[in-house]
Amino acid sequence: MKSLNLYNEQDIRFENLSEPIIENEEDVIIKVKAVGICGSDISRYRKLGPYVPGMTFGHEFAGEVSKVGSEVSHVQVGDRVVGCPTFYCGECENCQKGDLSRCAKLTVIGARHPGAYAEFVKLPKSHVLSIPDNVDYDTAALVEPSSVVAHGFYRSSIKPGADVAVMGCGSIGLLAVQWAKIFGAKKVYAIDIDMAKLKIAKELGADVVINSLEKPAHEQLMAYTNGIGVDLAIESAGSPVTSSQVFALPKKGGEVVFMGIPYADIKIERFYFEKIVRNELRVLGSWNAISSPFPGQEWRSSIHYMSTGGINVKPMISHRLALEDGPETFDNIINRKDAYVKVLFYPDKERK
Repeated sequence: MKSLNLYNEQDIRFENLSEPIIENEEDVIIKVKAVGICGSDISRYRKLGPYVPGMTFGHEFAGEVSKVGSEVSHVQVGDRVVGCPTFYCGECENCQKGDLSRCAKLTVIGARHPGAYAEFVKLPKSHVLSIPDNVDYDTAALVEPSSVVAHGFYRSSIKPGADVAVMGCGSIGLLAVQWAKIFGAKKVYAIDIDMAKLKIAKELGADVVINSLEKPAHEQLMAYTNGIGVDLAIESAGSPVTSSQVFALPKKGGEVVFMGIPYADIKIERFYFEKIVRNELRVLGSWNAISSPFPGQEWRSSIHYMSTGGINVKPMISHRLALEDGPETFDNIINRKDAYVKVLFYPDKERK
């Protein structure tokens, strides 16, 4: 089968491998119809995060059930499904308390288990969820990143009528704009330095867009909020710069939820750090997309709102490519050779 496999730093290869086989009674083999590039894939490709050399990469996907083990009854061959890529140990203290996203041995396919940049991928039955007929494969491939965002909102104290700022309008930020509305936000401010991404944010429900290249984001936001700030600020850019600037966005007693991961040291200027203390901010980290009962309300809610139209991913998809385009695409992304938002690969697509 066609696959993309990571061997070393910036060394991803398009290769043919043997298809996975049913090895135990709870196995489900899925024919991958669409699979996305995640920001964590880019980081792992660039700097080699946790991985096994030669491992098939990728974890955001949707597809069709191809084969099932004898103990699988909730899905059958031909069903349209999405797969939760995350594994937890079930034995550590956090797992025992039901805090699955805090598992000491948390891992995903594409790192230590064969991933979804392939024609077929295998998962245990508990990781496989059916998708409604009106949710296409492009949309379903983004259930996992949508669930990551939902997890962060469930961690927060957001209430209907809140004002929310989203800093960074990549795929996570664009999903956060939509989840803010689902959680009842009265007004959503989308912040970025890329006008093309801000245009998409507006299309997806942002009430106000702020280009922080023009003037510091907090100054523009305060002008809109009469100097008060927002109830909740989402950091979704994963930039060392925005990871400090975000503290100037909430009102006194407000919240910050970090969804982005800055792969560099963060230096927080005194002005921004004092906002945490003087405004008594509540600062939260949000990691992964699972909760108890596994895979969690994040997954069920994402599928539901994709079905009702509350989450629209189509404007986010900038590239639709064949798996064979993978090595070139990863190189282009890290070297900024094109403007990417969300890239989807189609294993059954032929390269042009």
